[in-house]
Amino acid sequence: MADRSVPEELAAWAAVADQLEWDEPWTTLYESDGQVGRWFAGGRFNLTASCVDRHIELRGDQPALFWEGEPGDRRQLTYRELYDDMVLLAGALRGMGVGVGDRVALHLGWLPEAVTAMLACARIGAIYTVLPTPLPAEALAERLADFRPRVLFTQDGAWRHGTILPLKARADEALTAVGGVQHTVVVRRTGVDVAWYEGDRWLHDLVVGARPGGAAPEEGRASLDPEHPVLAVHLANRRDQNVSLLHGGATLIASSLAVHRHGLATDGVFWCAGDVSWLGAQSHGIYGPLAAGATAVMFEGTLDVPTRHRAWDIVERYGVATLLTTPTVVRQLRGWSRRPPAQRVVASLRRVVTMAEPADPALSEWLRHDVGRGRIAVADAWGQVQLGGIVTVDHPIDTSALPDPGFAIVDEQGQELAPGSRGELIMRSPWAGTMRSIEGSGADEVVRRHWHRPGAYSTYDRARRRPEGTLEFLGRIDKVVSVSGQLVSLGEVREVLLEQPFVEAAEVFERADPQLGRSIAAAVVLTPDMHPDDAVARDLLDAVREVLGGLSRPRALAFVDRFGDELATDTLRQALALLTAGAGDEPLHLTWDQLLTASAVTKP
Repeated sequence: MADRSVPEELAAWAAVADQLEWDEPWTTLYESDGQVGRWFAGGRFNLTASCVDRHIELRGDQPALFWEGEPGDRRQLTYRELYDDMVLLAGALRGMGVGVGDRVALHLGWLPEAVTAMLACARIGAIYTVLPTPLPAEALAERLADFRPRVLFTQDGAWRHGTILPLKARADEALTAVGGVQHTVVVRRTGVDVAWYEGDRWLHDLVVGARPGGAAPEEGRASLDPEHPVLAVHLANRRDQNVSLLHGGATLIASSLAVHRHGLATDGVFWCAGDVSWLGAQSHGIYGPLAAGATAVMFEGTLDVPTRHRAWDIVERYGVATLLTTPTVVRQLRGWSRRPPAQRVVASLRRVVTMAEPADPALSEWLRHDVGRGRIAVADAWGQVQLGGIVTVDHPIDTSALPDPGFAIVDEQGQELAPGSRGELIMRSPWAGTMRSIEGSGADEVVRRHWHRPGAYSTYDRARRRPEGTLEFLGRIDKVVSVSGQLVSLGEVREVLLEQPFVEAAEVFERADPQLGRSIAAAVVLTPDMHPDDAVARDLLDAVREVLGGLSRPRALAFVDRFGDELATDTLRQALALLTAGAGDEPLHLTWDQLLTASAVTKP
């Protein structure tokens, strides 16, 4: 092996990099350069070699993916079949003029075609982004305008909770306001009729040359710089301040593989129950398992269709050994059943890891004792889309092999705090999965937020260190929150509410939710001529959904007589969260005096 430069404190990353497939080996593991540094200098890389190609000889007939659709249809792709599908689609994209650095938008749900499209883009060096299927046409148009794709993938329709979302129709509407998209590739999923326009192509027509069991024609994978961007992630809904993060191929795969092998999974089938548009699902539900040569489960729909036992059925049917999901999903599973699943149903399940939001101890105990009867290990993971997904797990598989991010908890001046003290979590060591670059008018704000301390990455998360040394995460410092794994800007929701002509003031906040654990709620002050009734509440909440999508829609709304200036913003939000905890669909009616009283209760 050629001489290599490896800082001693980053030796764990060199061990991870040696588990990947390189077209040309790197010579320098990491160089400090700018905010994010430079990784794997001197190397050439294509992530599809590590995720697919190298497994063909030994694992060609092993299932790479088990897929199940919401209506109950099922498919399986071996590593050899995944390779053939990837190569065929990569060739079709090349035939449409897509090459290195071009952009492709994937308006797709959890389908095998989504994974094939991701890999095909990576194969030829194109940059992709996954657009959430629930986005309304206006929000979809904004994302497309920001990303500027040459090709858009979509579906005729998508199953969602027993109904069909008209994805192709929404995409067509969005494209009337966006230029530059040359082709729309459509996956035939539901069989609904769709309008057809110049440039539209059925996916099955593009890959009609596939020969089952035969070798697909290969034009060769692009040999790329290790930091060449493979995907873009829309950070949050910030109107006029759009932000997209670009992740590199080798850097993302290195962190995905490190976290999968040393943090998340034992041997066996792996299932990430989360939306494919979320980077965490792509990193840890697709790339991590594929790079490790494992078998991953993909489920298209919602876990209460056709019954609320669907999740446990999937675990039993595919022999899931490790389940990765959000605390919100686990709370739903707990609330849907009077009793835990029978032991035969979860006999294969050995590990459950939660991510994206804090998990309360009672939830972990339910998984450990009620579901697992002491057989299931339960862990909680923390990460950020800026960092490529999960960074740390409180009970990892192998602590010694998982790279150290150099965590510290500091005060506002950057001074490290004693154990037990609350402060901001920072990282003092480089992390390979960190975004490579930032696009959009809000890029400078992101840089200022995360790199304002020399030699450290500021997470903008509050935390404290427990006596035994593990970290307790206490929520976000900024106004961006995670809702079912999707980032939502509280400021953006507030702006939409303030745009309504009958709203004088508004505040948006997180609060306890009886079903989801945590959710978004809002409080508004109306103009004197407007009566605060149910119809007004529906209009306000529908306005948010139409502009920003369903995950941004507040699940509770309070009408307040006025907002005074006696309370700081954080204190006001805490008081509102206290008064709206447990509220349902009916709007609440609060007074400023009630908020002042509640603020006294919320003070530490």
